[in-house]
Amino acid sequence: MSGKTLGIGIDFGTTNSAAAVFDGEQIQLVQLEADAPIMPSATYIDRDLQTLTGQAGIDRYIADNSGRTVELTPEVVGEVSQFVEAGGEEPAAVDTTTQKIYGAPVTDAGLQGRLFRGTKRLLGDQHVRRMMVFDQPFRLVALLTPMLLRMRCGIEQHLAAVRGGSGSDISQAVHLGHPVNFEGRDQFRNKLALTRLAEAYKYAGVAQQCFYPEPIAAAVGFLHQHPEVDGEHLLTFDFGGGTLDLCVLRRQQQGFVVVATHGIGLGGDHIDQLLFRKLLFPLLGQGERWRRRGMDREIETPFPFDDFAELLLNWAVTYTLNQNRYTTPVMECIAMGGAAQKKFIRLRDVIKHNLSYLMFARIKQLKAALSDAPQADLDIPEIDVRETLQRSAFEEMLNPVLLEIEQCVEATLALAGLLVDDIDIVLRTGGSSLI
Repeated sequence: MSGKTLGIGIDFGTTNSAAAVFDGEQIQLVQLEADAPIMPSATYIDRDLQTLTGQAGIDRYIADNSGRTVELTPEVVGEVSQFVEAGGEEPAAVDTTTQKIYGAPVTDAGLQGRLFRGTKRLLGDQHVRRMMVFDQPFRLVALLTPMLLRMRCGIEQHLAAVRGGSGSDISQAVHLGHPVNFEGRDQFRNKLALTRLAEAYKYAGVAQQCFYPEPIAAAVGFLHQHPEVDGEHLLTFDFGGGTLDLCVLRRQQQGFVVVATHGIGLGGDHIDQLLFRKLLFPLLGQGERWRRRGMDREIETPFPFDDFAELLLNWAVTYTLNQNRYTTPVMECIAMGGAAQKKFIRLRDVIKHNLSYLMFARIKQLKAALSDAPQADLDIPEIDVRETLQRSAFEEMLNPVLLEIEQCVEATLALAGLLVDDIDIVLRTGGSSLI
């Protein structure tokens, strides 16, 4: 690689992030993790307000919440004061008594740190300005900055290595990808999100910023690498972890023109949750019965799996299931024995050992394998699960997702004033587009 760097790019994603440099001839990904160029978009903040980012932050968070019984304590939401005057004829001093008002038990006193992941989804929400971290208000921008700072430092280390240890500071404009449409329904969400993102990059030391819609950036890169490809209209299909972004380009004699852009809040994370529901919920006790002894008779009701579902699907808060109100019915179902006992043992182990993140990692492996093979195994020995899924069954599960994708494509073509047959090239980018 030559000493001159013509381009630097950062892809700050909802789920994962990456960075690359270009010297006019080749693109090299920057090693953001110890053994990989892809870094999870995560920030962990402990009680001392020290931060960890990427995989290290996730690993620390999971370790801190494995095997820990969660006890929520009531939070003081106000105080009531009243005057108390002693009785009798003589005037007496007036005392004041104060009584605290407690709200619902929401404070986790044993929590060692908080993990922020998918924060990009909140950028366009004008109602989310600050988030409380151990009684300290953090602006949304402050939660993003540590991740962006780590990427900037990774780029500088990469440049120092290829330049022989000199001139590693980023002094040129950096190309920064962003979704066509940020998640949310606010009318001005895109403007707000880009303003916040620009501020976070500035605090991270990226002063010269050049924002680029991600699907347009992918199309520019493709046309640069393949100038010989024929066709007038190109559709970029950018399907990542959190969003689906599309754009239509019309090629001209010199360059191209953007015809239409469109996007929705649908990504690989949604597919992972769909697979978790379909494949793992039935193996963890969904649909089973719960029998326990009452005052004068045995009581039997459906097991309240819905109380567990959303917390299982969001691995960053799965540890909160390790409370007595959740674990008690699980242990009673285990003690009950029967054919469903094994399912509840699995659920107990998931809760006790905080295994939800690991389970999602195995689901991602399954999803990737089904992109190439007619069938693949979901193998999770930690909870004694090994299930084979056919590609045809996977595609059937994806029908609701595919319908949303089809509607998004149709909307994009309508904005462009084109028909399906008018598209000459379809460019897929983003990990989820490999399905």
